[in-house]
Amino acid sequence: MKENTTLWIVTTIIALHFVIGVGLLVYKILGAKSPEKAEQQDESTPS
Repeated sequence: MKENTTLWIVTTIIALHFVIGVGLLVYKILGAKSPEKAEQQDESTPS
């Protein structure tokens, strides 16, 4: 029984690590613009 519990804990940690990693990658690729980039784009667009 103890081996089964340990397996579930390890599997859960690996799965959470994978999900959080993918979520961070998606956030970095599609996420909010940093304030510096937003300012640069505002300055480059003619008014």
